[in-house]
Amino acid sequence: MARKRIREDEEAAIDMTPMLDIVFIMLIFFIVTTSFVKEAGIEVNKPQATNQSTQKSANIFIAVTGNGEIWLDKRRVDIERVAANIEKLLAEQPSEVVIVQADKDAKHGIVVKVMDAIKDAGIDRISIAAAKG
Repeated sequence: MARKRIREDEEAAIDMTPMLDIVFIMLIFFIVTTSFVKEAGIEVNKPQATNQSTQKSANIFIAVTGNGEIWLDKRRVDIERVAANIEKLLAEQPSEVVIVQADKDAKHGIVVKVMDAIKDAGIDRISIAAAKG
């Protein structure tokens, strides 16, 4: 009778290894497929616009402040380094659109230079952020 009891106990155990393997594979899948947004890192006073459209696939944001500072990926960047930084971000995560968040007091010349640097980095679609008005 003792042998019969031992066999019943062994058969009642559930092997958790396959379930854990599936959970870890799903975790890795979700980590790899997650998209991360590279925010500018600073708030700007955007100009108001009546006609605007929303961009859903943008991952990279560049901010131009009223005093001419350029912010990318939560740090200040020189105008000469914008293209190189965007190329680095594109290598990490490809994107088709870059959004420029220019302050309403930002100088037009600096915004145009930023847009030229974005084009030099290989991005053809540039969007300008505006506040709803």
